[in-house]
This record gives sequence, structure tokens and C-alpha cells, in this order.
Amino acid sequence: MSNEELRLLANPKWIRGVHDGVTLVDSRDSLLVWENRYYPAWYFPAADVIADLTESGATEQSENRGIGTVYDLTVGSLTLPSAAIRYHDGPDEIADRVRINFDAVSSWFEEDVEVFRHPRSPFVRVDALASSRTVRVSIDGVELAKSSRPTILFETGHPTRYYLPKSDVRTELFEPSDSETACPYKGWANYWNVRVGEVTHEDLVWGYRTALPESRLVAGLVSFYNERVDIEIDGEQIDRPDRIGPITNAFG
Repeated sequence: MSNEELRLLANPKWIRGVHDGVTLVDSRDSLLVWENRYYPAWYFPAADVIADLTESGATEQSENRGIGTVYDLTVGSLTLPSAAIRYHDGPDEIADRVRINFDAVSSWFEEDVEVFRHPRSPFVRVDALASSRTVRVSIDGVELAKSSRPTILFETGHPTRYYLPKSDVRTELFEPSDSETACPYKGWANYWNVRVGEVTHEDLVWGYRTALPESRLVAGLVSFYNERVDIEIDGEQIDRPDRIGPITNAFG
């Protein structure tokens, strides 16, 4: 195994995984384990997994967790193939625990609140603040929006995003997109392409028709990818961040 220390944290929240009405895991003793730098995974005591664990015959190798045995999950007639993994010979903190693939289960709950896309990190903060700063958005020299009533969203580890009322945006340039993404802190986002002259800029704009409580102030507003447009704040051009969206696991 790698000498890199595994980042983990005790989780005080009650976590349940329910698939099509069948509870697979019910735990008040989960562990948050960062398998990547963006967000954690839940690791559960084996006793908290209600489903039966059956070895699938597959294994997975991790630099800092060792070799993991992959399991199918079964409750009655329901079987979720290759939905769980255990690192029996891994670090002591996780050796007796089970990680269930988030996407294999239809619904996850922290306490009684449903969680989407991936487990939440306790180190991520989201602040959506009303502002009177003037935000101007343009691309290829064409103005797309100008507003003095933005809601500015500050999210740990992400570029600042400027959400604008649709009445301050040139929505006549919008074309619907089939793209959709989910965020555990904001909810489900819909996207639009923007057509300027003969050029279509795909998935340049997104918005949340409804939003989760901590981000409710951005519901009904739209935002442009700072990485792909020119934005002026109170007449001053801001630099474009490096990251290009949309990003499946960490989008704005």
C-alpha cells in the first residue's frame, strides 16, 4: 500500500440507503473516507448492512486501502451486483467496514433529508448572498447579461458563481440542452446552449428551478461558466478560472 495517509473522519449523522423501498443499510456509526480529493465516501460497520453480502469474484486495488473484495448486495428478491466493497487487509479503521457504491442505491438519507450525487463533506460551505454589484457577461464581444441584482454563490473549493435574474439576461439567445447535473449542496441543474451568430456555445448556462435549502436563493436564477465567458464586476474585468465545466463530480 502507499505511504500516503488515508484521510478519514467519524460521521455523527444517521445514514440510510434505500433502493426501491428496500432498506439496504441503516447506520449511526459511519466513517467518512476520502477516496478522492473532492468528496468523501461512507464506510459502514458490516453489522449495519442489512443486505446479504456475496462475493462477486472481483477485486479492486487501491494504493492506500489495499486489495478490496467486491460484493453483490441481496435482500429477498433484490440483488445489486458489485455494489459493495470491503478492504479486509486495509488500514485498521476500515478493515471491518463496507463501502456501498452511492450510484448503486436509488435513495440515500442523512437523518431524514435525502442526499444527491455523493456524500456531503463537512468541510464544504455554501453561501448564497444577494448583492448590488453590477455584473456584465459577454462572449466574443456580445453582451449576454447585465444585472445589478446578482446572487453570488461562494462554495468551498469552487470558483465564485454569479446567478442572475432571467429578466436581466438575453434569454432569446438560449437553446434548451438535454444536459442535467446534480449537486448535494444545491440540487438538480438544467442547462442551456447559447447561440451567438453562427456559433453555438454548448451548456454555457445553467440554473436550478428549485434548490436545496442552503442554496435556495439561487432558485430560478441562471449562471454562466466563468471559465468560458468574459465577466465584468462593477466595470472591472475578472480573470477566468482554470477549470472548464460542466464537471460531473464538482460543478458550480
